[in-house]
Amino acid sequence: MNIIYILIVGLIIGYLFKSSLEKVDLSKPTNLALLLLIFFMGVEAGKVDLNAFSTFVVSMEFSVIVMVTSLLVAVFLGGRFR
Repeated sequence: MNIIYILIVGLIIGYLFKSSLEKVDLSKPTNLALLLLIFFMGVEAGKVDLNAFSTFVVSMEFSVIVMVTSLLVAVFLGGRFR
């Protein structure tokens, strides 16, 4: 949750200095910040203890629900567009 505060401060600073930053290419610092954000979120997620079996079961349930829903949508919409 602490990263939300950093993002809000970054948005405020970016809004305040918007006019002076128009001439600067911000693609590389933005890419670096995004990579660091993904890295640190992964580090925090890595600290969580997971039960592999329950994760597998939930993943299988989700995939079955998605497949059945996709097939039902295809059957119902397929008949309408013929």
